[in-house]
Amino acid sequence: MRIISALNLPEGFHLQDIKTEAITPTQIEEMRGLTDSYESLFSKRARLYKALGLKEKSLTESEYKNYILEHYTFLKRPVILYDNKIFIGNAKKTVEAAKLAIHN
Repeated sequence: MRIISALNLPEGFHLQDIKTEAITPTQIEEMRGLTDSYESLFSKRARLYKALGLKEKSLTESEYKNYILEHYTFLKRPVILYDNKIFIGNAKKTVEAAKLAIHN
């Protein structure tokens, strides 16, 4: 929420709480179309990543996609889609790029 408030989003910007409104296959495909891989959308910081022993496995793109669809915690957040661009994660550089894109 800190990042979302820092972005000062314009009126009508749609926020989706993925804890209560799961990511759909169509949405994940749209996100994938704007980035280089499902892996780039995948959070390796998720507790389940370590708990399921995924760190020791070599996951395929299909597996990354399926894990994201199975449990919201595997999606790196926030994901901001704006003007056919995608901004993934909370790195300061990413947040600044999103802010610049939204307010220009």
